[in-house]
Amino acid sequence: MTNIYDEFQWRGMLYEATPELRDVLAREKVTAYIGFDPSAASLHVGNLLPVMGLARLQRFGHTPIAIAGGGTGLIGDPSGKTKERQLLTHEQVEANLEGIKEQLSRFLDFNATNNPARIVNNAEWLGPITMMEFLRDVGKHFTVNNLLAKEAIKRRLETDEGISFTEFSYPLLQAYDYLVLYDRHQCTLQMGGSDQWGNILAGIDLIRRLRSARAHGLVFPLVTTASGVKFGKTEAGAVWLDPKLTSPYRFYQFWLNTDDRDVIVYLKFFTWLSQEEIADLEASVRAEPEKRAAQRELARQVTAMLHGPTELEKALRASEV
Repeated sequence: MTNIYDEFQWRGMLYEATPELRDVLAREKVTAYIGFDPSAASLHVGNLLPVMGLARLQRFGHTPIAIAGGGTGLIGDPSGKTKERQLLTHEQVEANLEGIKEQLSRFLDFNATNNPARIVNNAEWLGPITMMEFLRDVGKHFTVNNLLAKEAIKRRLETDEGISFTEFSYPLLQAYDYLVLYDRHQCTLQMGGSDQWGNILAGIDLIRRLRSARAHGLVFPLVTTASGVKFGKTEAGAVWLDPKLTSPYRFYQFWLNTDDRDVIVYLKFFTWLSQEEIADLEASVRAEPEKRAAQRELARQVTAMLHGPTELEKALRASEV
């Protein structure tokens, strides 16, 4: 594959994208970003698809930016949520950001010569802006009608609890993030989960209105299991990337227990294996499912990528006991 767009497509990672993006990625290198929510001290396997999206983008020569949402994390994104979030203190968000930065460094190269990854904290620009400035410079470009039409907000309005003004304003903050990254780093692509599509379009529109420039968006599918359960949710709770919260052995076992119906999709999403290698494993699932060769390879690949070969070996030995 010579084009990251085509790479995303064959891996099933492309859910929706703005119309011109395919041509743009075929002819030029871009700077792209994804925002990560610092509401917990660690990322979890549900965050892995966007992380791998940034990592693949970097391997194709583009420049990745991860926003650790120190500012937006204090507000809370209503997308995909049925009720108001617990607001975190500044200290909690700062502590969580440290863990997230360390985990992202396992996937992104921050020392690459031509396209080093960077992590930025949006508290840097959301903290200093005054309410008056924000309402005048950003708020005037959004209509309440448009915000009310957003799926995440519409769903919340149908509940008894409704939605606070705090979370209602979240799409404006995310749109402003995109504008700032466009100004500071010439960032012209925002990526995220499919529940972020409306927020991403809001940022694209803000850049068009204020800078008369074209920006782009791409979203990944929300991952569910074949049985319809949200990916990464187990009876024991979330599967974390932090080894102190989910041991490498338990992490390995999570992937090893993947359903036959899901394993090929996950190999495409979460490993660096080629089309040919995955096709061979797909044939093994059909011919000899009892050997679970695809599940073993998936568990090995993802555990080694996050925790390194030594911890993988320990997990393999513990699994044989």
